[in-house]
Amino acid sequence: MQRPRTIGAQRGPGPVAKGVVVCGLLAQACLWGCVGGASPPGKPELVWGRQGLSAGRLMKPRAMAIDEQDQLYIVDMTGRIQVFAADGQYLRGWRTPESQNGKPTGLSFDRHGHLMVADTHYFRVLFYTPQGRLLEERTIGGTYGFGPGQFTLVTDCAQDSQGSYYVSEYGEYDRIQKFSAERKFLLQWGGHGEGPGQFARPQDLAVDEHDHLWVADACNDRIQVFDATGGEAKLLAVWGEQGTDPGKLRYPYHLWLDGDCVYVAEFGNHRVQKFTRDGRFLAAWGVHGRRPGELYQPWSLVMDSQRRIHILDTYNHRVQRIRL
Repeated sequence: MQRPRTIGAQRGPGPVAKGVVVCGLLAQACLWGCVGGASPPGKPELVWGRQGLSAGRLMKPRAMAIDEQDQLYIVDMTGRIQVFAADGQYLRGWRTPESQNGKPTGLSFDRHGHLMVADTHYFRVLFYTPQGRLLEERTIGGTYGFGPGQFTLVTDCAQDSQGSYYVSEYGEYDRIQKFSAERKFLLQWGGHGEGPGQFARPQDLAVDEHDHLWVADACNDRIQVFDATGGEAKLLAVWGEQGTDPGKLRYPYHLWLDGDCVYVAEFGNHRVQKFTRDGRFLAAWGVHGRRPGELYQPWSLVMDSQRRIHILDTYNHRVQRIRL
């Protein structure tokens, strides 16, 4: 494996990008914000969602994806997938085929607009149309094990520009597997550990414009970047370190690539942070709590066509919308 470029997370704010200013210290936490359309520190643009089992309500929502119409797809602890407009209006919903063993923990879209569901405890990736029709013939996996094409606990799936799929998993064997567009096994890498190229719960995946794979290595409190376009996975960069200061990470569960920036939802630090692609801290939003502008173990975030960030505020059973 190629030796990576390792980048330590910056301590404190340091130099900031043009148009970014420090907004100050609030009680119990540092809140960093951006001018030029940013939400004021601690104040979201919109908060919606209520705890409950009926249609349109949420029970510990744990993954979110967004389509080209800015519709939000959310899966929660009941095993149901619900679709909402960007303002929180309930549109439709359905349930995964099985949920007794556990619920999905990852959602994303493929290049054809199909919703990919990391059906974690059933060792597979399910594919749905946006209206909720299960495409059984596209399923990846379904068999528990450690061999090629088998899975333990699946966390996410991403697709590159060539149609290849990347599937992450954790458990006894933390790794990533790559499959062809026809869902045939191609290669695997990783393993449980703290070393470069190893993982401790690779929770979320994203593919950039170079087909490089970004991994939220959650329990290692870091981000790793790979080039797996050839016959092996080459580690390109590693950044992040455990901590609560701005620029440090605690259980990064989800990342979102936007131009030269990376947004990270931290399950452990109850906030969203914004970085340059090489890991330099730019801004952060959120503190621990239950009031609007406060977060309780956010699991996921997405950005819509108007560059608004929707945060899945998991243990508050709601979504908050900001600009950062």
